[in-house]
Amino acid sequence: MRKKIIAANWKMNMTVGETEGFFKPFLIEIGSEKRADVVIVPPFTALAKAGEILRNVQNVKLGAQNMSAEKSGAFTGEISASMLRELFVRYVVLGHSERRTIFGETDEMVNKKTHAAHAATLRPIVCIGETLAERDANQVEAVLEKQIRGSLAGLSAEQLTETVLAYEPVWAIGTGRTATPQQAQDAHAFIRRKLTELWDAATADKVRIQYGGSVKPANTAELMGQPDIDGALVGGASLDPRGFAEIVLATVKLAR
Repeated sequence: MRKKIIAANWKMNMTVGETEGFFKPFLIEIGSEKRADVVIVPPFTALAKAGEILRNVQNVKLGAQNMSAEKSGAFTGEISASMLRELFVRYVVLGHSERRTIFGETDEMVNKKTHAAHAATLRPIVCIGETLAERDANQVEAVLEKQIRGSLAGLSAEQLTETVLAYEPVWAIGTGRTATPQQAQDAHAFIRRKLTELWDAATADKVRIQYGGSVKPANTAELMGQPDIDGALVGGASLDPRGFAEIVLATVKLAR
């Protein structure tokens, strides 16, 4: 069965000092729990400190919030995959809705970054999801298919199984509004059916698909209990070490 993966996307929050303060209570709370993969995704400025803290921690991995598709060069303000690898980063979030809507990232751009991540042996967490207007217009499946085809184009079956997908309905991110467990499950099931169509059933069955969108301790168990939901990409609730630990522990209780 697919191992759950819970990732904390801190976005543009947490200084180096705050990062250091987060880990002591968080690591105490989760102890040696290994039934889910746990990934902390700090801002770039805190990656070195987080990597230093996690260097000898076996059950928590480090992720980055973005990266360039380019290896190096005159790209002011960008961060390359090799720079992330040097900081012991294992995962990278790509195509988050904030990157797509605020910074204009396209499926093609996300696809280039995804291939660059795999080339550097980083595991991409590729985000997809519809806006409220698209959901109200019954375009959820059309939007998801377009993003899947564009963002994952050209990946081998092996690369796809090393890619995590994060379904994030844009209307539920940071709003306090959450997709119902059935809405989330329906979207995740559609994504897996589309992966089966574009690759094959065995490959699709191995791909982990996270849910993201106002995940908090109170709704974790119901969301994570759905058959096609393999974890969560947690935003605001991940800034509280004990609250995020509660999400992790609620998830591992469901481990099959």
